[in-house]
Amino acid sequence: MKKEEKCPCCSGKTYGECCAPILEGVRKAATAEELMRARYSAYVTEHINFLKLSSTAAVQAEFNEEDTTAWSRAARWHGLEIIATEKGGCDDSEGVVEFRATYTAGNEFCNHHEVAEFVKEPDGWKFADGQLVPETPITREEPKVGRNDPCPCGSGKKYKKCCGK
Repeated sequence: MKKEEKCPCCSGKTYGECCAPILEGVRKAATAEELMRARYSAYVTEHINFLKLSSTAAVQAEFNEEDTTAWSRAARWHGLEIIATEKGGCDDSEGVVEFRATYTAGNEFCNHHEVAEFVKEPDGWKFADGQLVPETPITREEPKVGRNDPCPCGSGKKYKKCCGK
């Protein structure tokens, strides 16, 4: 990815002034959110080793570089939305970032909504754990109106002969 292009993390900055310096080891992420953005960009730009190194030892022990690389390459990345942050600033030792990453894998659009936990270790911020946020299904608040039910507009006609036309 060219450094003058928009950063894939959707910060509005260029890649060269946003995530590239972090991914290339020029500087450390100053906040948990900054690390989250860099980790998303790492998936997009296939900086797989960064994903491993920016995780705690427990996460690194379970990290599968081959599978992560294959998944990163197979996905078409659409964007990152930071929904909320809790702590995770320069003076904090832990932080939480709720985010939504969208991508297409195969022919399926995926909406990855997660609450990620970060800890600040002596060598910088690290990803510690993440919990997926289940999507709530859309539910109808009003009762379903059948074709032969009275129209809810109050006309006295059957729904199929009134508003259901």
